[in-house]
Amino acid sequence: MSSSSSSEKVRASHILIKHQGSRRKASWKDPEGRVISATTRDDAVSQLKDLRVDIVSGKASFSDVASRYSDCSSAKRGGDLGSFGRGQMQKPFEEATYALKVGEMSDIVDTDSGVHIITRTG
Repeated sequence: MSSSSSSEKVRASHILIKHQGSRRKASWKDPEGRVISATTRDDAVSQLKDLRVDIVSGKASFSDVASRYSDCSSAKRGGDLGSFGRGQMQKPFEEATYALKVGEMSDIVDTDSGVHIITRTG
């Protein structure tokens, strides 16, 4: 299977932490956006890095962390976004996901939504 195939779909889960620079400063956890508006990008990155360490060390599973901490509504599904093809996600998110092998987790990925860590699941 060639990764240059434009019809190839991937499946991924992610954890999103929103911050002051996010285009929408509200989430299921923070409907008023009070916490998000007070969170700098650096704070969001450092929170995400700590969560990533917990996942890598086996202290917590990706889906548990996503369901507790992610600002995305996909948190209800353990961060699962389902399958998507090229052109359906923000460019940095898409590029990071397609660059991962199945089962791999990304480093910090910046988008207009906030900062993410992504696991490719299919």
